[in-house]
Amino acid sequence: MQPVLTPPPVPRLLAVLLFGALLFPGLAQSPRPEKRVEVEIRTELGVIRVELYNETPIHRDNFLRNMAAKAYDSLLFHRAIPGLLVQGGNPASKHAPPGAALDSYAQEGTLEPEIKPGLIHRRGALAAAREGDDRNPGMRSDPMQFYIVLGNSYRKQDLDRIAERNTADGRNVSYSEQDRATYARLGGTPHLDGGYTVFGQVVEGMDVVEALAALPCNTYDRPVKDVRMYLRSTR
Repeated sequence: MQPVLTPPPVPRLLAVLLFGALLFPGLAQSPRPEKRVEVEIRTELGVIRVELYNETPIHRDNFLRNMAAKAYDSLLFHRAIPGLLVQGGNPASKHAPPGAALDSYAQEGTLEPEIKPGLIHRRGALAAAREGDDRNPGMRSDPMQFYIVLGNSYRKQDLDRIAERNTADGRNVSYSEQDRATYARLGGTPHLDGGYTVFGQVVEGMDVVEALAALPCNTYDRPVKDVRMYLRSTR
């Protein structure tokens, strides 16, 4: 009589996974969310750590290329408005004389806007600066300059009024319940929604952003004391 051959035991964890795949076949096919790249913006006031959204690949990849080329290193945070935003990345700021206005934007190499629902100007949002609407009706982004949002909290009725105003200006804006809760709890600058590409979020260092915004400035909103940036990947 031939002996009965028993198959080797399946490890318990593998058995559980196989059983789950049989019951819920969709689970085995669901891709894992792509991990977000994080970048450190180093200044003499401290480090700001931001994550870049995969939902805005044009701006994400452009930002990473600029960083890899060290294009941001030693540029200034040249605009600071308390309770609103801080802005930097203008190449002209690297060798700008003290107190000079730095309000110019690139005329070439601008980026196609990636304005996506849910990527709002909440507190800590990283967004692309751009030329004004009168000279830039396509809302194309400057390839270098960015800003980080501060802002205030907003109630539902306030957001409704701002959304109506933005829509009247040609910016199609609507807010989910999650967006409304975010603006109520964290604050931000919703009047910029629909007009500028938000492509990342501060995950650490908002105290540094607050310190930048609090610097004394001249009439151009440029800090009297130069604060330079140096960008590094966290990987």
